This record gives sequence, structure tokens and C-alpha cells, in this order.
Amino acid sequence: MTSPIPSPETAPQQAPVRHGVSLRVWLTAVLAALALMVVGTGALGAALLSHTTTAGNRLVDGILPAQRDALRLETALLDQETGVRGYLLADEPALLEPYERGLADEAAASQRLAAVLSAGIGDDGVREDLAAVREAARTWREQFADPAVASVQNGTPPPSLQAGKDRFDEVRRRIAAQQTRLDRIQADARATFGDARSERDHVLLAVGVAFLLAGAALAVLLHVGVLRPLAVVRTASRRVAEGAFEEEIPLRGPSDLRALAEAVEAMRHRTVAELNASRRNAERLDRTAAELDAQAVELRRSNAELEQFAYVASHDLQEPLRKVASFCQLLEKRYGDQLDERGAQYIGFAVDGAKRMQVLINDLLTFSRVGRVQDARERVGLDGTLDRALRNLAAAVEESGAEITRPERLPEVVGDPTLLTMLWQNLVGNAVKFRSPERAPRVEVAVADGPEAEVGFHTFTVTDNGIGVPAEFAEKVFVIFQRLHGREVYGGTGIGLSLCKKIVEHAGGRIRIDTGHRDGTRIVFTLPVAAAATTDTVAVTAAATATATAETGADAGPHAPVPTEGSPR
Repeated sequence: MTSPIPSPETAPQQAPVRHGVSLRVWLTAVLAALALMVVGTGALGAALLSHTTTAGNRLVDGILPAQRDALRLETALLDQETGVRGYLLADEPALLEPYERGLADEAAASQRLAAVLSAGIGDDGVREDLAAVREAARTWREQFADPAVASVQNGTPPPSLQAGKDRFDEVRRRIAAQQTRLDRIQADARATFGDARSERDHVLLAVGVAFLLAGAALAVLLHVGVLRPLAVVRTASRRVAEGAFEEEIPLRGPSDLRALAEAVEAMRHRTVAELNASRRNAERLDRTAAELDAQAVELRRSNAELEQFAYVASHDLQEPLRKVASFCQLLEKRYGDQLDERGAQYIGFAVDGAKRMQVLINDLLTFSRVGRVQDARERVGLDGTLDRALRNLAAAVEESGAEITRPERLPEVVGDPTLLTMLWQNLVGNAVKFRSPERAPRVEVAVADGPEAEVGFHTFTVTDNGIGVPAEFAEKVFVIFQRLHGREVYGGTGIGLSLCKKIVEHAGGRIRIDTGHRDGTRIVFTLPVAAAATTDTVAVTAAATATATAETGADAGPHAPVPTEGSPR
């Protein structure tokens, strides 16, 4: 059941849209916030990574190499002390090799440790410890090791080993102080590196959580600001599409989505208005169809009356005329010697009027039967129809001495052979009839198909060298009973060209007078090209023609005789 459609006047009006923040502004703000988060977290992450890297580099590149070189320095000094003690105890020169090697190792380790301390640690206490170790080692060598080696080599009594031990204990104490400071620095650096790494991990975790929250907020925004309003509009629009035209489109969401919903609502109002208008038009069409049905009934009744009139005209009206003409002729024959000249003239007038009335009635019957009785639709070769027309006009052509020229072959068209014969006979007959008294009539039938011809039609011309038709009367001559000359000059009923016009237009073509032709008259008409008609089409057309003929009544007689007088122009 169709739901009622509210009219545009009674349909509820939507509240005016309050334009607020649009979805574009919302998304721009969210994207800007995300961009700021990305930039901020990127900068913070870079700072944390830099801090962690710096702490790691200080530990790996500075403190650990310093500890390693400090151990090498300690080993070199212990080798020196061991070498000197062994040499003093055993007096073997080979035992001085550790002492000499320790000197070289001490120099190398001391140099590397100084370089590392200058580049990476940044603690002056370590450099001071290194200087104290060097000074203690130098004092041990100058005050004990070098004099002790020299005394053994010279054979003099060496200093006591206890004195050397006491001197070297100062070196050990300085080395221990240096190592203790390096261990403390290493522990601090490891703690700093661990704190930096822990801080980095916490910050990165916080950044990840922040991005997850931002993504969730964006999803909620899209759901609340876009998806939900769109779903509401889609649901309402679907109900409207299913026929619930009274359903209003809700206005929700950001301003641009509300503008979209407002446009859909305006479209609904327009659709409702158009549907109301179409229903009113349908009601008017129903009334018009009922009126047309009534007119069709009246038209069938009128056609029946016309058929009855044709029957009466062909029999009942012509019978009194034949009697009037016959008895007037008998009166003239029997009592002609008793009548004066005026009486004989009156009888002639009566006979001539009766005969002209018979011709007029026959022409009217022929005119009325075009499209009713003669209504065949078949392929027709125009050569045969023109031949029949010329045979009917043979006496008039021979009497006037007319010259008829025609193409070797005329095309085929679709139409009724009898009607097309009438067409040629009237056109050629008019050309012969309305000839110029100054020259012999010459009639040319031609096919004017060319680049400018209408698609689907053949164009024909009938040209004569007769008296012609003035341009101002080019349309008037096709009106029934219109004459341009008196009956005493050119006879006829004034129906010929109107009959030609009806035949051509019934076939689907057009006819006119070429006003540009000055030497005589040229009539141009078109007929449809013969399509590839099938046997079924011809059979249906023949059946329709037989039905139309049967409806006119068996008493209507054969086809009306083809008029030979033509229409005066």
C-alpha cells in the first residue's frame, strides 16, 4: 500500500541548519595535533637517544679504555719491580729483561692513558692520579732501581731490598688510588647509562600509548562525527526510497554533513512535489483517455455514417441525376423541333449540370476512399503505375500532341498501386490539360534523388511547360474545390491536386510546387523507399485491406473510377 505523500505546502519544514564546526575543521585539528605529537615525540626521542648514546660512548670509548690502559701501566711497573729484584738477588743480566720491557710498556701505556683521559672521561682527578703514578715510578727508579742496577754492575754493595720495597709501595698506593677513582667513575657512568636507557624506554612507551589514545580518539571522532550521522541519513534515505515519503532526513553531525542531509531533504521535498504533480498528470491523462475513448466511439459512429453516405452518394444520389439527364435528353429528342433556341439551351444546361454533379460525386467518393478503401501497403514498382496512368491518358495526350519524357527505370516505393496510378494520372493529366496555347505541351517525369534528398524517401518531379502557377497560389491549389480559372476556360471539379496531396501524405511523403521554376509548373513530391518487406507483412496488409473493403459494404461497388479531368490550378 502506497504511503500518503505530503504536499510541499503541508510537508513539515526542517528547522534551519545551525552551521557549526565542519568535519574538515575537526579533522584538520586532529591531524594538526597528531603532527605536533609526531614532531614533539620525535624531538624528545632524538634527545633521549643522543643522551643515551653519549653516556654509552663515554663508558665504552673513555672509561673502559682508561681502565685497560691503567692496568697495563700497573703491569708494566710490576714487571720493572720484579726484574730489578730478581737481578739484585741472582746477579743475572737476563733477569733485567722484564725491567727493560716494563719501561717500554710503561711509556706506551702512560701515553695511551693520557690520550684517553684527554678525549673521553672529563675528570681532572684521573689525570692527577696518572701524574702521581708517573712521579712515584720516576722517584722509585731514580732513588732505587737505577742505583741498585749500577752498583751490581760495578761490583759495589747494592741498596737494601727493603728500601726498594718501601719506595715501590708508594707506586702501588698511587696505582690503587688511580684504579679506585676509575672504578668509581665506571660505576657512575654505568648508572648514568642505565638511567638514560630506562628513561628512553619509559618515554617511548608513553609515546606509543599517546599515539594509541590519539588513534582511538580519531576513530571515535570518525564514528561519532561521520559514520553515525551518515548511517542515520542512509537509513532515512532508504525508507524514503522504499516509499515512506513522509520520512524526514535528520540533520546531524558536523556542518558539512548537515549540509549534505539538508540537500537530501530538499531533494525529498522536490521528489514529493514531482510525484504529486505526476499523480495529478496521471489523473488528467486518465480523464483524457476516457474522453478519447468516448471520441473514438463517436468517430466510429461518424465513420459508419460516412460509409452510409458513400453508399447513398454512389447509388441513391446518382440515380436521380441519371434520370434528370436521361429525361432531359429524351425531351430534347422528342420535342426538340417544338422548342426555340432558348428552350434547347435550358435543356443543355440541365443535362450538363447533372453530368457535372455525377462527376463531382464520383470525385468526392474517390477522395473519401483514400486511406479507407485503398489502403494497401506493399512494394510497388512505379513503372507499372505510370504505364497504367499514361494508357488512361492516351486520348488526351494524342489529342494535344503532348511529349511525355520519363526515366528508363523508376524505383520501387511502399504504397497502394491504385492510389499511385491516380497520382500519376492526375499530375500528368493536369500538365497536359493546363498547356500553353503558344507551344505544344511537354511533360517530364524525373527522379530527383541526390545528396540533399530526405533519408528513406525517393523524390520525384513532374515538370511541364504550361501556363504555370503563381507563387502566391502555390498552397491554395492543393485545397479541395479551389480553382484559379473559370469552368468555361478549364473544366474540372477542383479536386485533382487535393486528391494528389492526400495520396502522397497518406503514403508518408510530402508534395509541393517548386516556386523557383518559372517556365511552366514543376510539382515535387516524395514517397518512402521500399524496405525489405517480408511475406508476413504483405499478408497482413492484404488482410487489412480486405477487411476495410468489407466494412464499406458490398453494395458500394468496385473502386471508384479514376478521374480523368484533373484539378484546375
